[in-house]
Amino acid sequence: MKNKFKIKGLDCANCANNLERLIQKIEGIENANINFMSEKMEIECNIEKKEEIIEKIKKVIKKEEPDVIIEEI
Repeated sequence: MKNKFKIKGLDCANCANNLERLIQKIEGIENANINFMSEKMEIECNIEKKEEIIEKIKKVIKKEEPDVIIEEI
């Protein structure tokens, strides 16, 4: 299932690419795409583990880019 998020506070496209690669490594993520220009992130994941996966995504983002905020849209 696809889930869309607003992602605020990214400094550069390279940071977005780095986060995208790290998020794609999370167990349960089928696909992740971060668009730096539109400040949007789209993930495909197992619906049954969605909340757990979102928490893991938030931890990765907080570790790599502490000023970045994500909101589900």
